[in-house]
Amino acid sequence: MKRLLLACCFGMTATSAFAQDCVVNDLSGTPLNVRTQPRGSILGALHNGVRVQIVDTAHDENGRPWAYVIPLDAGKRGWIFRAYLDCE
Repeated sequence: MKRLLLACCFGMTATSAFAQDCVVNDLSGTPLNVRTQPRGSILGALHNGVRVQIVDTAHDENGRPWAYVIPLDAGKRGWIFRAYLDCE
């Protein structure tokens, strides 16, 4: 119910995703921001090469894909822009 309420309030849709292992690959070379929600407040950042696991996905109000990730080593968990991940 909470996810549905958030999706309605923030104009995004969430879908459950199977756990998928990926690597951060931001072509700008800067650390990738980790956020509280798609386009939300910044919690921290992940550097290129960090291995993460996608546990949920969503699209923001503009249809752009986001992923909720948990780092497999050290780092912040949260929402990141999906285009900056290379997945197996």
